[in-house]
This record gives sequence, structure tokens and C-alpha cells, in this order.
Amino acid sequence: MQLLLSDHYRTARQSLERSRLRTFLTMLGVAIGIASITTILALSGGVSKVIGKQVAELGSQVAVVRPHAALPTLADLSNPSPSNAYSTSPLQERDITTLSELPATEAVAPLMTLSGSVRTHESTPNKSTIVATTPSLVKVNNLKISDGQFIDSVTKQNTAVVGTQLSIDLFGTDQSIGSNFLIRGQSFTVIGVLKRQNQPINYNNIDFDQAAIISLESGKLFNGGVAQIQQINVTAKPGTAMSTFSQKIQSSLTKNHDDQKDIDVFTGKEIAKPTSNLFQFISAVMAVVASISLVVGGVGIMNIMLVGVSERTREIGLRKAVGASNMTIASQFLIEALIISGIGGLLGFLGGYFIAFVISLMIPYDPTFSWSIVAWTASLSIGVGALFGLYPAIRAARKNPIESLRRYH
Repeated sequence: MQLLLSDHYRTARQSLERSRLRTFLTMLGVAIGIASITTILALSGGVSKVIGKQVAELGSQVAVVRPHAALPTLADLSNPSPSNAYSTSPLQERDITTLSELPATEAVAPLMTLSGSVRTHESTPNKSTIVATTPSLVKVNNLKISDGQFIDSVTKQNTAVVGTQLSIDLFGTDQSIGSNFLIRGQSFTVIGVLKRQNQPINYNNIDFDQAAIISLESGKLFNGGVAQIQQINVTAKPGTAMSTFSQKIQSSLTKNHDDQKDIDVFTGKEIAKPTSNLFQFISAVMAVVASISLVVGGVGIMNIMLVGVSERTREIGLRKAVGASNMTIASQFLIEALIISGIGGLLGFLGGYFIAFVISLMIPYDPTFSWSIVAWTASLSIGVGALFGLYPAIRAARKNPIESLRRYH
């Protein structure tokens, strides 16, 4: 059996070498499809790894409360504005009090993001986020202060903490304590600058390097006195069973919301799920589109194999005349198809990672390597070769040896 496979491989290689350009172009079709899928999987895996690392650094005693959100659909991608863009968050200020009163709670930090720009009379950064919160955020999210202090109960309402990059964009320096800037025409004084985070993608969906953090009371003044809270981060006391704590949060807030289950509670690895699921969904849709090029590569394999069967009709007749079985002939042609798809898949895998690393130079995270990506690309390339090479192999095996020899005699 091993000798037969070796013979098939040698014959297939000789056949493919006789038409090198045609073989290379066919491999290129498979390589493009595999490269596209590899790039998408590597980059989407990088997002999940980044967020997973952030969650691990928080420890196991953090729970995140968010408004309930359905899984994304194709309709969401086609809609220029998400379905919840204009909706009101069910999280209320009294929910903060409820969570603070739970026996197992150590700290509670709400996140209220505000629309509008941050500016000075001289500059207006293109990118900034306004976040209203409480002093507990610095502990719950393990934020580090590089200069000054974080907001607390004694600081005035018109004070703020800014991210490092926002400080540079506004004032040209990361040491901006005492400087003033405007939010919707209201003047705020910088009392602290955050240490650089380098985490534009995170489970809070806030780039703290570009953020202006103000007190919740100040944020409410910009929203008619109402706290429009998008997320609440809760830290449990050491030794707390997080599954039980999560259920207690869910039941307590459900009572607050008239028995409406309109919030989700995440702990541990679940915290990264909403953000990761969105990226994975987008990646899955892109992978389906990229698969079209892989199908085109498969059609190219079928085409070159059918041409090969036609050109080698006399060879097939001679092999069958000296005793070769239909299985032997089919195996020979199928191995040729697998060699084309296998080499094309390998080139595509290497090329896909090269493209992913080039793209990573322009985005804030690196692609990830995993054996699951290797398994996916190997399975796809082999599957394409087997699927599209099967029909030409069967067609070659079914040729009548007498007709084959007579036709080219």
C-alpha cells in the first residue's frame, strides 16, 4: 500500500510539473481563499485574546451589569445605526444603591457615557469620550494615576480626570494639572491624568487614554438631572462565590425593574463575551464572503483535473490495459488534486499570517496563533481538493480502456 501511494505521488508530481504555470495558477486560487480566511481568523482571535487578558487581570471578583442585548444579526450589520442607538438604558441610579447594599459587595462603579466633544479654545481633538462615574471606578477597574488624583467625594463638580493621550491632544503635554477645557461650553479643571492604558479595545468599550472622566453628578447636569447609565462594574468581597453573587445581582435588579429581565450580569470569562461575540460574528460573515474565493479555487482544481483527464486518455487506457483498477486510477488523480490544494493551502496559511501581521501594524492588537486555525485551514484546503477532485477522478476511472486506446491510436 505504501509503495502504491509512493508511486501515485511520483506520477502526480511528474504530471503537475509538465504544466507548471497552469498548476501554479490553480494553487494560487486556493491560496487566496485560504489566506483570506486565515487573516480573518487570526485577527478576530487577537481581539478575543486581548479582552480575555484584560478580564484575567481584573481577578475573579468582578461582575459587570449591562442592558440586555440580543445576539447580532445580518440586519444589524446592514443598519447604519444600531437598534439600541436611540434607546434608553434600563440601568438607573437606584440600581447603584441596591448593588452597594448587597452584603457581598465591596465597590460599585457606574459608567455613563455622554455625547459631545472635549475642547479648549485652541484645539478640539478628533477623538474623545466623556465618562461620568463615581470615585470607585479607579479601584474597580484598577486604573493608575500618573499625575494628580482621581475624582472623589470632596472634589468640585467642575473637575475632571483625563487620559494621557487626551491631555496631549488638548494641551500638548501629559502634565496638565490645573489646565481648563470645555465640555458643551462648561469649563472643567484637570485634577488628574491617567497612566497610559494602551487598551482601545476593552470590555468597557471606552478608550481611557482618550477619555475625560467627570463625576456622576456633573454628568447628570448634562442630561436633565437623570443618570443614563450604560454599565455598572461591581467588585465582590474576597472569597465570595461569584455564581451566587451574580444570581443575587440579577434578582435584586429584576425587582427594581418591575420584574422585567432587561439586564445581563457577566462574571469571569463571560465579561468578554459581548464584545468578542460581535467581532466573531463580523468575522464569520467576512469568512463566508472569503470562502467564495476558495470555491473559485476549487473550480480551478476541477478544471485543471478535467483537462488532465482529457490529455491523458491514452495513458489511462494503457494503465487499465495492463491491470490497473478503477480505484487505482481514481486514487492517482485524486492525489494530484490533493497535492494542488495542499500546497495552495500551505502558501495561503503563511500568506494569511503575513497579511495579518501587516494589518496589525495599523490596529491596536496583534493577531493570534492557535492550532484551531491550523486545523481549520488544513481541513478546508484538503476538503476543497477532495471535493473538487473527486468528479475528475471518477471520470478518469470510468474510461473504457479500449475506447481510450482506439481514440489516440
